[in-house]
Amino acid sequence: MTTPVREVELRLPGADRDLAGALILPGGAGPFPAAVLVSGSGPVDRDSNAPRLAIDSTRQLAHALARAGIATLRYDKRGVGGSRLLRDGTVEGKDGWMRAGLFDNADDLVAASTALAERPDTDAGRLFLVGHSEGATLVTIAAARMSDAPAGPRPAAVVLLAGAARPGDAVLRWQAGMLAPTLPAPVRGLLKLLRTDLVRQVSRNHDKIRATGTDIARIGGAKINAKWFREYLDHDPRDDLARLRMPVLAVTGTKDLQVDPADLAAIAELVPGPVQTWAAPDVTHLLRTQPGAPSLRAYKEEVRRPVDPAVLDRVTGWLADQGVAADTH
Repeated sequence: MTTPVREVELRLPGADRDLAGALILPGGAGPFPAAVLVSGSGPVDRDSNAPRLAIDSTRQLAHALARAGIATLRYDKRGVGGSRLLRDGTVEGKDGWMRAGLFDNADDLVAASTALAERPDTDAGRLFLVGHSEGATLVTIAAARMSDAPAGPRPAAVVLLAGAARPGDAVLRWQAGMLAPTLPAPVRGLLKLLRTDLVRQVSRNHDKIRATGTDIARIGGAKINAKWFREYLDHDPRDDLARLRMPVLAVTGTKDLQVDPADLAAIAELVPGPVQTWAAPDVTHLLRTQPGAPSLRAYKEEVRRPVDPAVLDRVTGWLADQGVAADTH
């Protein structure tokens, strides 16, 4: 009889945050190879679910990895779900997540990786980092930092799902250019009538964000996480990618409208370690397949389907191979 997987609630306390997470352990005896799973941007929880869009990708990936014999840790971002952002020793309110910057999130990933590696039921020599979207950027930051550190765990391999290889402001301008043709015809007509160029408008908003000095600001009437945006806009992941000497798997869907699939070639060029890239056919930014022309408007229907099995198989199979390779050294 197969031993069932075990899911354990964890807390990762710190001076400025208290994170809530879930550890999934495969059936059988450890220590197991283990992966930290990191979600994308915004107020997303351990499962990659946001208030208006339940993506659920990290939960599905965690269970797929458990079936492959790999333990996983995933956690709610600061100020989301069971996690709390602390300010002067007190818990921030409901907008606490909006005070966390890109590098705060990277600090949390390093802390989570260290906590996972220190457990007796996991193997610190087979520690993996897996990130989606912003999570892929955080993985490159954390993996480069941990690899250069004089002490502490070092990632044995990393997986970048929809990971960018250009500065954040360039990513957002590319997104705007891809979004414009997918808008409803009346909206496109109105933009043309008003002579509004989406890419130029996005660039102007970037200038406004860079001029802010607070964690939270209003741009165009909308409240945003200004600290995160300022750090993301000017962060260039190419510097971190060039420091990754461990094996890297990079996967981006051919119908991704938020990260350019062409960045896969740049990742392969930049990373000095062994690299495998895959442009997943018909897969979108949400890691599902989408029929017809890609469109953000299809996201709500798309998330009702599971993550594309080919994506899960590629990631779990590759990580299982890395675990075997690390175990033989």
